[in-house]
Amino acid sequence: MPRIDVTTVPARQGSGYPKPFDAPCSERTRRRLGEAGGLRDFGVNLMTLPPGGWSSQRHWHSDEDEFVYLLEGEVTLVEDGGETSLRAGDCAAFPKGTGNGHHLINRSSAIAVYLEVGSHNPNDLSTCSDIDMMSSNADGRFVHKDGTPFSG
Repeated sequence: MPRIDVTTVPARQGSGYPKPFDAPCSERTRRRLGEAGGLRDFGVNLMTLPPGGWSSQRHWHSDEDEFVYLLEGEVTLVEDGGETSLRAGDCAAFPKGTGNGHHLINRSSAIAVYLEVGSHNPNDLSTCSDIDMMSSNADGRFVHKDGTPFSG
């Protein structure tokens, strides 16, 4: 089995969200470990989330399961039903199509590190719960919920 040297996988900082929705996620980093290993059916990302950072805008997936496993630190999972503290060794699963928007916020004073795992379903539509934004895996563009593109 080929070994992936994590230190050689580029760390991409921030998100692809349009302004101003990118700001809470601007300091997070993602290393696409699954992509580095040639995986095509699902992704595995090594994420770092500094104090005050968000993993994403709160969202849910139409056709993509998602799973997170906290390796270091502490984060707050925010979802429709409220907030839950996650610490190293904790995990959470988000089945596709539930409409339960979720994201992680680092409210601690230390960096949090976690694995993010998800399928690569080309039919998936990610819908943001708290803002007028969604994105399709088919083209990766962020649009308003009525389908109009963001300007600027």
